[in-house]
Amino acid sequence: MRRLGPEEWSGLTMLVLCAGLGIPVIIGAADPDVPRPLWVGLFLLTFSAILVTFSLEEWPAAKRASYGAVVVLGWVVVLTVPNSGMLPVLLVVVAAAGTEVVRLSANLVVVALNTVVITLSLWRGDEEAMGLLFGASFYALIQVASVLSVVTIRREQQLRRELAETHVELQAASVLLQDAARTAERLRISRDLHDLIGHQLTVLTLELEAARHRPGEAAHEHVDRANRVARDLLADVRSTVGELRTAPSTELGEALRSVGRDVPGLDVGVEIGADVEVDEEQTGVLVRAMQEIVTNTLRHAGARELWVDIVRDGDAIRLTAADDGQGAPAVVAGNGLRGMTERFAALGGDVDYDGRNGFRVTARMPARTAARMAGGVAPR
Repeated sequence: MRRLGPEEWSGLTMLVLCAGLGIPVIIGAADPDVPRPLWVGLFLLTFSAILVTFSLEEWPAAKRASYGAVVVLGWVVVLTVPNSGMLPVLLVVVAAAGTEVVRLSANLVVVALNTVVITLSLWRGDEEAMGLLFGASFYALIQVASVLSVVTIRREQQLRRELAETHVELQAASVLLQDAARTAERLRISRDLHDLIGHQLTVLTLELEAARHRPGEAAHEHVDRANRVARDLLADVRSTVGELRTAPSTELGEALRSVGRDVPGLDVGVEIGADVEVDEEQTGVLVRAMQEIVTNTLRHAGARELWVDIVRDGDAIRLTAADDGQGAPAVVAGNGLRGMTERFAALGGDVDYDGRNGFRVTARMPARTAARMAGGVAPR
C-alpha cells in the first residue's frame, strides 16, 4: 500500500477542516435558508465533487467540468447560510484546489467571483459597512495568497522533478560513457597484445618448426619441447585477448544502482540474480531501460519506492520494475516507453506494461551464450 506523503496529509487535513465548518449548521447552531437536510446534502455533494475532481487525471475536460460544479456548489452552500461564521473558508479551499485544474488566470477569476459571493453572504448577515469591507478584503487576500502559494509550490515541485530527471539521465550517460571508455581501452590492449606478442610467438613457432627438421637427435628433442612451449604461450595470449574482448565491461548491478542513486523523493532498489550474464549491448539496453523507468516514475507515478529485479528466466533475461505510485488504468506509451520497447525488440525481446496497481514494467530478452557473447570466433 502506498504511504501517504506530506501533500496527501495536507489535503486530508484541509478536507477535515472544511467538514468541520459545516458542523454549526448540521447541529442547528446556524439556520440555512433551505431545509437543513437539503443543505447537508449539498454540503456533502460539494465534498464528493472535490474528490471526484481529483480522480479524473486521465480526463482533463471532465476534471474541469467537475471543478466547475465544485465552485457553484460552494457558492450555494455559503449563500444559503446568512450567518455563516467561518463557512466562507470553504471557498478559500475551493480556490486553492483550482491550481491543479485550471490556469492561473481562470483561477483568479474564481477568486474574484468567490469574493463577490462572500461579500453577499456577509451582507445578508447584517454586517456593517466597515465589517463588510474588512471581511471581503480579508477573504480576498487569503484566497490570493493561497492560490499563489500553491502555484509556487507546484512550480518548485516541477523544477525538482525536472532536476531529478536530468540527474537520472546524466547518471545513465555517465555509466554508458565509462563503459565505452573501458571497452575501447580493452580493445586497444588486446590489439597490442595480439599484434606484438602474438606475432612474435608466431614467428618463433615457425622458426622452431623449421629447426625441427635439421639434423641432430638431441637438438630435435629440445626443439620439439620449445615448439610445444611456444604454442602454449600463443594459446595463452589468444585466450587472454579473447577474455579482454568479451568480459563484461560494467558490473550490471552497480551500473543500474548508479542510475537510481540519490534520486530526490524516490527510494530505488535493484536486485540482480547471481546467474545473470549480459554482454555490452545488453548492458546498454538495460541501463537505458532503467533510466526510462526511473524517469517515468518521477514524472507520472508520484511514487515513494521503486523496485527493479533482473533474473535469469530459462533462456531469457527478465527485468521487472514496480512502484507504489498511483498507476494508470489505461497505459498510453509515450516516446520513452516506445523507445524502450524498440531496444528490447532489436535484441529479440519484448516489453509489457501494467498500471492497475502502481505501475509495473516487465521486459524480456534472450540470454546469450558465452560463445555468442564472444562473437562466435576465436581471435586471430
